[in-house]
Amino acid sequence: MTNADETVAPERGNTPIAECISTISEALERHDLAKVREVAAGLENPDLADVIEELAPEQRVELIEALGADFDFEVLTEVDEKVRDQISEALPNDVLAKAVTELDSDDAAYLLESLEADDRQEILDQLPQSDRAALERNLLYPGETAGRLMQADFVAVPPFWTVGQVIDFARDTEDLPETFSEIFVVDPGFHLLGSVNISRLLRTKRDVPISTIMDADRHMILATADQEQVARQFERYGLMAVPVVDSDERLVGVVTVDDVVEVIEQEADEDAKLLAGVGDERLSDSVREIAPPRFLWLLVNVMFAMVSASIIDLFGGSIEQMVALAVLMPIIASMGGNAGTQTMTVTVRALATKELSDMNVRRVALREVTVALINGVLFACLLSALAILWFGGAGLGVVIAIAIMINLLVAAVAGMLIPLGLQRLGFDPAVASTVFVTSITDVVGFFAFLGLATFWLL
Repeated sequence: MTNADETVAPERGNTPIAECISTISEALERHDLAKVREVAAGLENPDLADVIEELAPEQRVELIEALGADFDFEVLTEVDEKVRDQISEALPNDVLAKAVTELDSDDAAYLLESLEADDRQEILDQLPQSDRAALERNLLYPGETAGRLMQADFVAVPPFWTVGQVIDFARDTEDLPETFSEIFVVDPGFHLLGSVNISRLLRTKRDVPISTIMDADRHMILATADQEQVARQFERYGLMAVPVVDSDERLVGVVTVDDVVEVIEQEADEDAKLLAGVGDERLSDSVREIAPPRFLWLLVNVMFAMVSASIIDLFGGSIEQMVALAVLMPIIASMGGNAGTQTMTVTVRALATKELSDMNVRRVALREVTVALINGVLFACLLSALAILWFGGAGLGVVIAIAIMINLLVAAVAGMLIPLGLQRLGFDPAVASTVFVTSITDVVGFFAFLGLATFWLL
């Protein structure tokens, strides 16, 4: 139950958003711009972004043009990356120039990066010199680095100013960021000396020099640092904002926690997709974009599956003599594959977050092997009893017990060593670990079970 003054934001798929999408789409088809503006006016930016994503490509630009000056370009930071690229390519350059002046420098850089060089330059030429310089600096850094992630707007003051001077400067200067939580202290060469949190500034008397209350041990990040490293610093030290410096420790920007939250979501999403073999796939991608990479990944799986099939074929005579082997084989393969995936998922995630290192790899490996042995013994007892009750004969129970223990142990070792090995070789462990781990557990499981049965029972 909610209070009368509480509102529940509509979500994608709920009736309010679905109705808005339908109403706006129909209004655009009728060129009823008044209706479009009426419906869009009641939507928050994230909800309007959902509407834009669901519209046909040609209607997205029509909606933005229909809203005119009422369109908040911050909406473009909420939409899917490919949708944003499509919109930025379709909008006139003068409209994009207006958008760039309204966005933070990091968001503006993402808006411009997909454009042709001539269009990008034409837009930059329309900007004030300060905005242009900040954007060009952002665009110089590679994607997924702190330099591309940072905002170029920040507040920096000299160390000899007093608290009162800093407060007056913040009140009287018009071109400061709309919101900020830190004030940075720099020398004449713009080298970072420290920072002061706004709350500490406001609790200090006006005549106190800013240098006496600044935090000189401030965390800082190189502009060339990978955005994952930035996210880990925020998570590890509970940061709200971090200054970004160049190779000479000159202050060039600031990364805030809201930007880092987006990075964490992107990286987690990327890892999950890579483990499933679908790469950087998005809901906005077309069939033509999705089908080829999925086919190639499935083709790799087929090649490894043929190895497992050849093991089964090798023991075809044994299977013909004892049908129970064909019935129980899927259990061995499934148990090994699932156990290997468990260990592999934990290992890949630990590698991505830098929790797994040379210092603790032996301890973690011993833990995984111990868990595999415990589960192996428990499931050996369970499955051997099941086999005896189902098919009769203690020999089959012994065979499946030994096979499941071997496969679970191999699954634990493979689930850990394969991601580690891929990383050492310079490959992303999330990309190929799944197919290697499941293939190994299938081959070992089938070979152990059918080999033991042939030797022991036939």
